[in-house]
Amino acid sequence: MSISERLRTMEAIWDSLLYDDANMPSPAWHGSILAERKKKIDDGSATFLSIEEVKERHQ
Repeated sequence: MSISERLRTMEAIWDSLLYDDANMPSPAWHGSILAERKKKIDDGSATFLSIEEVKERHQ
Protein backbone atom coordinates (compact mmCIF):
# COMPACT_ATOMS: atom_id res chain seq x y z
CA MET A 1 0.00 0.00 0.00
CA SER A 2 1.17 3.49 -0.71
CA ILE A 3 1.43 6.05 2.06
CA SER A 4 -1.72 7.81 0.92
CA GLU A 5 -3.62 4.49 0.83
CA ARG A 6 -2.42 3.66 4.34
CA LEU A 7 -3.43 7.10 5.62
CA ARG A 8 -6.89 6.76 4.07
CA THR A 9 -7.23 3.33 5.66
CA MET A 10 -6.21 4.66 9.08
CA GLU A 11 -8.65 7.55 8.71
CA ALA A 12 -11.45 5.13 7.84
CA ILE A 13 -10.65 3.04 10.94
CA TRP A 14 -10.64 6.12 13.21
CA ASP A 15 -13.92 7.31 11.69
CA SER A 16 -15.51 3.92 12.27
CA LEU A 17 -14.42 4.03 15.93
CA LEU A 18 -15.57 7.62 16.39
CA TYR A 19 -19.07 6.99 15.11
CA ASP A 20 -19.51 3.48 16.50
CA ASP A 21 -22.45 3.28 18.88
CA ALA A 22 -20.79 0.64 21.05
CA ASN A 23 -20.35 2.09 24.52
CA MET A 24 -16.96 1.01 25.78
CA PRO A 25 -16.67 1.37 29.56
CA SER A 26 -13.73 3.24 31.03
CA PRO A 27 -11.28 1.16 33.04
CA ALA A 28 -11.79 1.22 36.85
CA TRP A 29 -8.58 3.16 37.48
CA HIS A 30 -9.80 6.01 35.29
CA GLY A 31 -12.44 7.08 37.82
CA SER A 32 -9.84 7.13 40.59
CA ILE A 33 -7.50 9.34 38.60
CA LEU A 34 -10.29 11.77 37.73
CA ALA A 35 -11.45 11.93 41.37
CA GLU A 36 -7.88 12.64 42.53
CA ARG A 37 -7.48 15.42 39.96
CA LYS A 38 -10.84 16.96 40.89
CA LYS A 39 -9.87 16.92 44.58
CA LYS A 40 -6.65 18.80 43.77
CA ILE A 41 -8.58 21.40 41.78
CA ASP A 42 -11.16 21.77 44.56
CA ASP A 43 -8.57 22.19 47.32
CA GLY A 44 -6.41 24.53 45.25
CA SER A 45 -3.34 22.30 45.05
CA ALA A 46 -3.60 21.59 41.31
CA THR A 47 -1.06 23.09 38.97
CA PHE A 48 -1.61 23.81 35.32
CA LEU A 49 0.78 24.22 32.41
CA SER A 50 0.39 26.25 29.26
CA ILE A 51 0.73 24.51 25.91
CA GLU A 52 4.11 26.17 25.50
CA GLU A 53 5.30 24.76 28.86
CA VAL A 54 4.15 21.27 27.93
CA LYS A 55 5.91 21.44 24.57
CA GLU A 56 9.08 22.65 26.26
CA ARG A 57 9.02 19.78 28.77
CA HIS A 58 8.69 17.19 26.00
CA GLN A 59 11.40 18.34 23.62
